[in-house]
Amino acid sequence: MDSCNTGFQAGQAKGQTQEKTSQFMDKASNAAQSAMESCQETGQQMKNKAQEAAETVKSKVGTDK
Repeated sequence: MDSCNTGFQAGQAKGQTQEKTSQFMDKASNAAQSAMESCQETGQQMKNKAQEAAETVKSKVGTDK
């Protein structure tokens, strides 16, 4: 009986470890997704500012015609 209980506890511990690993991987995946979206947003903002600056220079120089 004692070895059955030990086996059950080992299985229970393994299941808990797998669940914790799964939760950790989900959190890491969510963090990576969030970082990627943040970088894309920042990149788009930089692109927009660069385009605005280029348009400003063109209008000042008169090459926008």
